[in-house]
Amino acid sequence: MAKLDEYLKKNKIDARRVLAASKGLERLQAEDRKIFAAKKTAKAGDEAAKEAAKELASQKPRSGRPVTKPSLSKALAGREVSGSTKTRIVRAVNAVLKTKKKPEVSFNDLFGPAPKA
Repeated sequence: MAKLDEYLKKNKIDARRVLAASKGLERLQAEDRKIFAAKKTAKAGDEAAKEAAKELASQKPRSGRPVTKPSLSKALAGREVSGSTKTRIVRAVNAVLKTKKKPEVSFNDLFGPAPKA
């Protein structure tokens, strides 16, 4: 059994809540689209537009890709999942924990190496 599965059962968090939280967190917002547009104008255009767009382009937008049911089931089973998917899962779990007024969990608490016996 994976650490993620144990943690969700211990804190009584349903996997469907994690999926819903991820969908809300990763959805592209207007500011994300502004960042994408700023990056585009930073590549091409006059120097004044490049300077104005540089600050926006340095920010990191949301991915727009929520955690999917198959990838979450892989993570719950302890199978191999990409690093970006693990990060999205941790963000979603922390969002659910925030609604339950519990402290946030770190990446290593959910996906780190198993403790030595």
